[in-house]
Amino acid sequence: MSSLQNRVAIVTGGALGIGGATSRRLAAEGAKVLIADYVMEAAKENAARIVGSGGEARAMHVDVSKAEDLEVMVKEAVDVFGGLHILVNNAWGAKESDGTAETITESAWEYGMNAMVRAHFRAMKHAVPHMRKAGGGAVVNIASVHGQLMAERRLVYETAKSAVIGMTRQMACDFGKDGIRVNVICPGHIVTERGEANWAQRPDLHKLFVEQYPVRRTGIPDDIANTIRFLVSDEATFITGQAIAVDGGLTIQLQENMGIAQAIYGRDHPEIDYGHWE
Repeated sequence: MSSLQNRVAIVTGGALGIGGATSRRLAAEGAKVLIADYVMEAAKENAARIVGSGGEARAMHVDVSKAEDLEVMVKEAVDVFGGLHILVNNAWGAKESDGTAETITESAWEYGMNAMVRAHFRAMKHAVPHMRKAGGGAVVNIASVHGQLMAERRLVYETAKSAVIGMTRQMACDFGKDGIRVNVICPGHIVTERGEANWAQRPDLHKLFVEQYPVRRTGIPDDIANTIRFLVSDEATFITGQAIAVDGGLTIQLQENMGIAQAIYGRDHPEIDYGHWE
């Protein structure tokens, strides 16, 4: 029997990238998956791909920045599949997310907090009663290495991802007694479908990124999906409240040394086009 047989999962942002790979991975293990995304064409295509492989999946239009969408999302999963056991809060979005406290607009701040912080809280609010009724469940939030280490001019994203890590730990304390585990993954640079197309046009700059990782590669969506599969399974029943970096070793390095190594690499490769990082 597959490890997630007869369990119901919601994956927000489940059409493409990390969410797309996660939807397929959970379905391959027997879970019934609700793919919640605002890109409906891609969501339907991923659901069809899962069904074509013998799994169960349903696509649903969801804008995670809207409270009412998240309430209806949970209801849909329960009504269609009969319960809820797994929630993967993966979707994110930000408008005008680059900037400082001086330059970010109020509307950009509010949208970012809605899509990347309040969305997790709201999804949990509606999911917990159904997980409790089912005898327990597992939640995986997706943060980022940007929630552990900060970058300049990224106020909205860095704040939101830091908040997701703190929220995860607090919720793990609240709901552990109900058999509900809550963990958070902090991915490094993951090359999604869009990223793959971008890097194909700039292989020199991608190589610079690769050199920052001890494993000498950037990540792929399956790297995160495989970790999620483990965290929501019975193999991980004693793991909760943890922020797990799936980052090829990026964050374990002494920054001074990595900075010098990058400077040397840049000196030896003058052909690199740094684009908007300059």
